[in-house]
Amino acid sequence: MANRQQSPSHNQLAAGRRKARHYAMQALYQWHMAGQALSVIEAEFQADYDMTNVDTEFFHDLVHSIPAQLTDLHGLFEKHLDRKLSDLDPIELCLLRMGSFELLRRIDVPYKVAINETINLGKRFGATDGYRYLNGILDKVATECRAVEVAAEKGKSPRPPSDAE
Repeated sequence: MANRQQSPSHNQLAAGRRKARHYAMQALYQWHMAGQALSVIEAEFQADYDMTNVDTEFFHDLVHSIPAQLTDLHGLFEKHLDRKLSDLDPIELCLLRMGSFELLRRIDVPYKVAINETINLGKRFGATDGYRYLNGILDKVATECRAVEVAAEKGKSPRPPSDAE
């Protein structure tokens, strides 16, 4: 019986975060393309969209934290790119930033969820097969940022260094 009571709140949290990611991707794209102040963009979203069922704290965190950590985030995924950062599609760039941010800083979000949510946004907003590219890059980022979690998911434990090495 307790599971039934927990499920709706878990589902509501997931749905609220999904909507927050959706709007955050749009806000970050607007910031990237127009260079508008983040506080102005956030206020516009609060005024123009129904944020009733949106996890607004999560939205705020994404919108303000990602631009503040661009150097760290780019460092995570840039080495895995097959092109220059400047050659990325702006949607792909925004999504790589978001996915990398969640993998690096939001350990409350399972790595598979962070990747899947980013991929779903890529399918919706990105180029036809852009989501495949995002998946490949974010899988590599997850392996670096969440090595223990990824290894546990794959049924392996990370190998500790031995004294003989």
